[in-house]
Amino acid sequence: MADRGYDSYKLIDYIYENGGEPIIPSKKGAKFERHCDWWQYKERHLVEKFFLKLKAFRRIATRYDKLACTYLGFLCIASILIWIK
Repeated sequence: MADRGYDSYKLIDYIYENGGEPIIPSKKGAKFERHCDWWQYKERHLVEKFFLKLKAFRRIATRYDKLACTYLGFLCIASILIWIK
């Protein structure tokens, strides 16, 4: 799932080559309109809202933790705190 800005032939071909089905609507004014499941496309809003909630944690947004394992650990803690709310 991606926004219209990611509509490029290279990306679409890559998705098809790896056995996926793109859920990216065609750009306005495109020669060929691609089928898009609009209900599923709107689900990306939930993912974007979750990332915005994660960015509210300053430690995640500014990447204080230099090691990947500690960053992932705090990411899990922040996700749990969001889920509990």
